Amino acid sequence: MNPFNILLAESSEQLCSDDRSHNLKSILETSALGPRLRVHSLYLNRLHTFPYEPDLVVIRFGPAPVARKDLIERLQAWKAAKLIGAFCGPMVSRDIAETLEWGVADYVLCPWREADMVPRLERLLPSCPGNQVAPDSGEARKSRFRIESLIGESPCFLRQLEQIPLLARAEATVLILGETGTGKELFARAIHYHSPRSGQPFIPINCGALPDQLFESELFGHAKGAFTSAFTRQSGLVEEAEGGTLFLDEIDALSLSGQAKLLRFLQDKQYRPLGQTKLKTADVRVLAATNVDLKQRIQEHQFREDLYYRLNVTPLSVPPLRHRVEDISLLARHFLNKYGRQYGKLGVGLIPGALDKLVAYAWPGNVRELEGTIQRAVLLSSSLVVMPQDINVGGPPVQENSEPHIFREAKAQAGSTFERLYLVKLLTAWQGNITHAAKAAGKERRTFQRLLRKHNLNRDNFLGLS
Repeated sequence: MNPFNILLAESSEQLCSDDRSHNLKSILETSALGPRLRVHSLYLNRLHTFPYEPDLVVIRFGPAPVARKDLIERLQAWKAAKLIGAFCGPMVSRDIAETLEWGVADYVLCPWREADMVPRLERLLPSCPGNQVAPDSGEARKSRFRIESLIGESPCFLRQLEQIPLLARAEATVLILGETGTGKELFARAIHYHSPRSGQPFIPINCGALPDQLFESELFGHAKGAFTSAFTRQSGLVEEAEGGTLFLDEIDALSLSGQAKLLRFLQDKQYRPLGQTKLKTADVRVLAATNVDLKQRIQEHQFREDLYYRLNVTPLSVPPLRHRVEDISLLARHFLNKYGRQYGKLGVGLIPGALDKLVAYAWPGNVRELEGTIQRAVLLSSSLVVMPQDINVGGPPVQENSEPHIFREAKAQAGSTFERLYLVKLLTAWQGNITHAAKAAGKERRTFQRLLRKHNLNRDNFLGLS
């Protein structure tokens, strides 16, 4: 396949102090996509000499004034080329919003980072390398799933992501822990599609949606005449998952009777459909997930201890969104692209003020709530620019409790949440510059760094987010 032609359109006056130490051309050429790119750089007054039809144009907007609308219209003469605005210097939200309205597909902010550029190139370039596999193969499913669903760069998220290949190669049961909306099923699917079982079925079951009297029939199936309404034989979900993976979500919702039946199956992978006397054996790997503390349920005699240890062979904990604030920008842009395509608003963008509002929110519903918020904003926005007023979120939920010790805990938690969100907002505003952020907070640099370590915040994850 021929390399993609990338054109950097710039002027000699556009460089700023940050730009000099982060050369965009070099970043593109040395990135993961570098071998598939041919990067050209031309001054604005020489664009007419470019001999190729570019696949993508990066327009450098710096401190020097430039007729942005006229420039964009000139570049749109290349009908197939996608446009990215690269902003450097004290740009304001209005400038970015205008370029998005005029036809720029996306934007990045100085200083440039490979982590910002590569996802945009992968989205905008046709037939982007890295996805050149048969569309129905196991490798295609794995690659497609990983790119579209497991999005994040925060350390706590990457630590869990790194476990996926290890867990995928094993056959042990995995217990996935995490709050509602964190993406537990996505991790379960990733484990399946990266495993030797990827070509076989992945069958998810929401245990909370199955009535206790139907659990055994749904899981193991039944013979004709096994009960009054069993007019035909029905295979169970275990049989449907043969050779693949069975994912039991909300495992805590099972009754004690259902837990006992599941435990017997996990012990030897044998089961008996209702109304049959012959045992069957299943070649099925089991993954389970919960959003509650199962150890607490055991103490309350609501969950079997032997089942817990059978499930908890290899635990994996998915962090809540409030612990991976650095990923909100990446996730928001992913959902903007997704719902922009769905609602016919290709190129819809998010201005920094709207991003600040997203970052400052506590997200009790985690990634699922963020997705719903972005979907609503894209649907209801009157333009291709999502403004702060389009982001409809409330404040962090407050739980009322009159017990004194609970009040103290809630007060301490609220103080910690405020402190973390305040630090995140400062780092976002100053693009990870600790000196400026500490000064704005009225703190010494060393004290400010201690606060960052306390809340597990890495300045590198805030570069270019303002």
